[in-house]
Amino acid sequence: MAEQSLYERLGGVYGIAGAVDVLVDRLFANAAVNANEAVHAHHGNPANAPGYKFLVTAWSIEAAGGPQCYFGEDMVRAHDELRIDQKGFDAVSMEIAATLSFLGVPDAEHREFMDIIESYRPQVVQAA
Repeated sequence: MAEQSLYERLGGVYGIAGAVDVLVDRLFANAAVNANEAVHAHHGNPANAPGYKFLVTAWSIEAAGGPQCYFGEDMVRAHDELRIDQKGFDAVSMEIAATLSFLGVPDAEHREFMDIIESYRPQVVQAA
């Protein structure tokens, strides 16, 4: 029997969508994440939450080895005008890790997903 993908081990669409639902609410409320004015302009508008949850869910599904369903911009373009620095990336990364822990994601899957997040640091963080 073939090893399951991270997507499958995270519970597929339903597991990932459920985790993203919790995560985005946490990100929108996180003071360290929203210290960046450009990020706060997006997170400060509750009307953006459903669309953001959809995009993050689709991106996460693909990143975890699930079906291709993300049609948003690539990570460079999506974050270009946000001017995210190392501290801002760390704040989001820490919130993702805390959400995975809160939801009881097993250690192996937690590490594997966080390695994926870390691999995007060069695409998201802008040099000072």
